[in-house]
Amino acid sequence: MYRFLLSRQWVILTLLMLVLIPTMVELGFWQLHRHEHRVAQNKLISANLRAKPLPVGDLTSPGHTVPRADYWRRVTATGTYDTAHEVVVRRRTDADDQVGFHVLTPLVMDDGRAVLVNRGWVPFGADQQAFPKVPAAPKGEVTVTGRLKADETTAGSGIKDLSGLPPRQIMLINSAQQAKALSRPVLGGYIEQTEPVPAGPRPQLVPEPDADSIGPHMAYAVQWWLFAAAVPVGWVVLVRRELRDRAAQAEGEAGASGAAPAEPATADA
Repeated sequence: MYRFLLSRQWVILTLLMLVLIPTMVELGFWQLHRHEHRVAQNKLISANLRAKPLPVGDLTSPGHTVPRADYWRRVTATGTYDTAHEVVVRRRTDADDQVGFHVLTPLVMDDGRAVLVNRGWVPFGADQQAFPKVPAAPKGEVTVTGRLKADETTAGSGIKDLSGLPPRQIMLINSAQQAKALSRPVLGGYIEQTEPVPAGPRPQLVPEPDADSIGPHMAYAVQWWLFAAAVPVGWVVLVRRELRDRAAQAEGEAGASGAAPAEPATADA
C-alpha cells in the first residue's frame, strides 16, 4: 500500500521534510535568543540610565575597553573642550533618520587626560566633502553629563573604516585612533552628551536608547515552531491524499476491466 513512498518523488519530499523540521526549530530558538538578548539589554539600559552619574574616570581609563555592563552608564566629566582637534563622524542619522554627522570634541580634564564627547548631530552642508557648520563648543571649564559608550570598531558596528576621508572627518568613534592625533592619553570609550542641552537646535543631542520595545522576535520564534509542527502534518495529509487517489484509480480500473463487452450490432436480413 505504501510502496509509492519509495518512489524518487516521495523520497525527495520526505528528505526535504526531515531537513525543514530541525531547520525551522533552530530558527525559532535563534529568534528566542534574540528576544532574550533584547529583554536583558532593555533591563541594562533602564538600570544604567536611572543610576546616579559617576565621574567618567571611575569607569574607564586610557586603553580601557568599556564592558557591556557599563554601556549607557551615566557619567560626568569636567574640563575644557579642545576644539582644535574636533572632528565629525560621517553617515550618522538624527531622530528622523536624516543622514549627517556626529560632532566629536575632546574634553581635556585637569589631570591632562582627555575624554571624547559626542556633542550631537548636525546635517550635511552643500558640500559633503567640506567640514560642516558646527556650533562652537562652550568655552572655559564645563561639566558634561552623558552616557558612557564603548569604542566603535568595524567588527562591532559593521561600519567600514574608510581611508582617504576629507580632513577632520572619520567613520568610527575610537579613542585609540583619536589619541594618536591628540598626543595625550584618552580615556577608553566616549561620552554621549545629554547635558548641558545646547542653546540652539544644533548640535541635536543623540536620542536616549529605547528601553521599552522588545521587538517581534518572540512572535517570530513561535511562527517558526508552528511551521515546524505543520510540516509533518502536511506530509501526512499528502500521503493520505495519495492513498485515496490511488485507491480511487484502482477501483476505476477494476470496474472497467470487469464490465461485459458490448455485443456487435447485427443487420436485419
